[in-house]
Amino acid sequence: MALTHIVNPIIYSSPTIPRRFAAISPLKTLNPQFSRHTPQHAHALSRRLFLPSVSSIWDAITGGGDSNPREAIAAIRNGMQLFRQGDVSGSVTEFDKAIVLDSRQKACKCYVFLSEKLENFRIKNDFRSYVFALMTDLWQRGLSLYYMDRFEEGAEQFRLDVAQNPNDTEESIWCFLCEARLHGVDVARKQFLEVGRDSRPVMREAYNLFKNGGDPEKLVNDFLSGQASEVFYASLYAGLYYEAEGKSEKAKFHITAACGSPYGQRSDDYMASLAKVHRLCRNWSSGLV
Repeated sequence: MALTHIVNPIIYSSPTIPRRFAAISPLKTLNPQFSRHTPQHAHALSRRLFLPSVSSIWDAITGGGDSNPREAIAAIRNGMQLFRQGDVSGSVTEFDKAIVLDSRQKACKCYVFLSEKLENFRIKNDFRSYVFALMTDLWQRGLSLYYMDRFEEGAEQFRLDVAQNPNDTEESIWCFLCEARLHGVDVARKQFLEVGRDSRPVMREAYNLFKNGGDPEKLVNDFLSGQASEVFYASLYAGLYYEAEGKSEKAKFHITAACGSPYGQRSDDYMASLAKVHRLCRNWSSGLV
């Protein structure tokens, strides 16, 4: 299916807590249920100015009519549901299936190459904007890969996602978590992905903690009287920080606290499910309740 047939940019209001992985993709633009928050403003572009050329280039990269975006959406929905149920391996199978079904997702690396080739053309910025809206950054897949100990693939997924959206605090942290397991905390911190300022105070502090090092207990204590989501996220990321340092008992304490918090128990936030899956994968609990 040609680019002109599948894209109709939508303008969304500014994000509110929980922001979660802010990124522009076809699934998040056209299907907000796949985003963990309302996307930031999409680019409003005049398609008539450049789409005939860009569309033909894009179809040449992606295989044109070979895409099955609706089936890909269904696969991602299935993957998310399987992850929430604790079937991490099954979720990766579905996310990979989505990539196969929607050939646009194979074009992420082609995008980098082609945008460089368009360096001297006025069309470049418009092309980049539309490709940002078309590429699916499967942050869900990256999370699942982490829990399957496929850290190199997980880091690659998160680095690609941050390249698309350089203001994504959480994906920067998750890239660090993957690379810390591969190379150690010191090396991971040296190659930490710097991103823009997060609108959420708790995630700004979590970002600084992972980027610069520090005391996870301070993160938790600073938000003990905060909103329910802040209490949850502070405990979750304190636990993840301890896990990166190899301090499993402290990691267990804080992630269990995140699960037991009101937000962790009642919210349908994907990260609330992740905290429960984390406990299950670490054999800290016998179920997801």
